[in-house]
Amino acid sequence: MAEHIRLGVNIDHVATVRNARGGAHPDPTTLALIAAQAGADGITAHLREDRRHIRDADIDRIRAEVGLPLNLEMAATPEMLAIALKVKPHASCLVPEKREERTTEGGLDVVGNKAQVAPIVKELGAAGVRVSLFVEPDEEALEHAALMGAAIVELHTGSWCEALATGQTERAAREFARLRAGATLAAGLGLEVHAGHGLDYGGAETIAALPEIAELNIGHFLIGEALSVGLPETIALMKAAMARGRRKAAA
Repeated sequence: MAEHIRLGVNIDHVATVRNARGGAHPDPTTLALIAAQAGADGITAHLREDRRHIRDADIDRIRAEVGLPLNLEMAATPEMLAIALKVKPHASCLVPEKREERTTEGGLDVVGNKAQVAPIVKELGAAGVRVSLFVEPDEEALEHAALMGAAIVELHTGSWCEALATGQTERAAREFARLRAGATLAAGLGLEVHAGHGLDYGGAETIAALPEIAELNIGHFLIGEALSVGLPETIALMKAAMARGRRKAAA
């Protein structure tokens, strides 16, 4: 177990605010630089097919100007593969994508979409890009991720976080048990384990206590909280919550 658990800051919703009005403000790259100065360990950005928030120029600027690893979230499509091969991010996280969804809903179906996903994993890996698959904490999905040659899996925490937020105690316990078992299995398969979606301070502290988790990727909550107290303070509070969870794992 690593003593330090990394925080990847997702800046998609900075771009959402910018695009609601048009123009260039607020600038996602500026916020990425602030996040870096505040202690973030990486920057995550999802370049969607419809460019609803992050744009191609944002990715180019973040890659060029921000001295942190870039985790490019992307659909498993030829267009996004070509962009990733050009940009050469530190990592590419393959996620499901539907035009009608507000945000990413559920994990990537790596079993049903094996013929589409596996060649992209292989080509990105050959280009030196670390490949992550955003998946449910299910045995079959994790085993297929390992067989495809992915370096990382990011476990989808959305169902667990939703259960917590709505007071569904029994469901939350079941979902967390799935996450715990998934993290253990993934690590046993040689995969680096990340987690994300819907996490707040409490959720981050709890899941950071799973010793296999190396990184959390968090966006919506951080950007929302930053409107009240500023991004540096929000990142500091999140990292403190994660550190508390990691200390529990070591106890």
